Amino acid sequence: MKKIKKIISMALVSASLMSMAQVNFGVKANLLYRSDKPSWTNIQNGVTTIYNDKGKNTVGYNFGISAKIDTPLGLFVQPELYYTTFKNEYTVANTTIEAKNNRVDLPVLVGYDVLGKMLGIYAGPVASYNLSTDNQWNDFKENATKNFTLGYQFGAQATISKIVLSARYEGAFSKDEREFIDNNTNTTVRYDSRPSLLMFGVGLNF
Repeated sequence: MKKIKKIISMALVSASLMSMAQVNFGVKANLLYRSDKPSWTNIQNGVTTIYNDKGKNTVGYNFGISAKIDTPLGLFVQPELYYTTFKNEYTVANTTIEAKNNRVDLPVLVGYDVLGKMLGIYAGPVASYNLSTDNQWNDFKENATKNFTLGYQFGAQATISKIVLSARYEGAFSKDEREFIDNNTNTTVRYDSRPSLLMFGVGLNF
């Protein structure tokens, strides 16, 4: 009986919070840059490189829609949906291949508003679905062996009026597995990588 009362109480509290939640919708776009493993030094060095190169080392971009569900406790849930495109050079057996990535990304981020709604931090998983499976690179034709991959993101965003500025890091839980087959020799080169990314974006809330 006590367990049932606890469950009912938790359900009522959750329903109460959801009833007071505010939902904001918006559009967002990000520039993407390759990065190393998610240490503070690597991220700091990556940002320095981007600044010194004046953004010339960008590898791609994405754009999409976003929803931010705010609760009275300062916590928020932020699901997003992006079309993402970028390129990644991969070298194996003295062969360099440029792997093109065209995919749909679905991050589901959980965050906390640090300074009211002006500054928020967040983290969460991102599910990706590869759209391209037959790219051609010189004499190599791509054969994707795995369409779904899973990664994670963490970062921060600042909201000024309706403008949202964000910076985040994306790492991988699972790898992007593909094969590139040489049309001349029938040699197969395995691509087994999901590169880490730094993302810098701007958004507009409705």
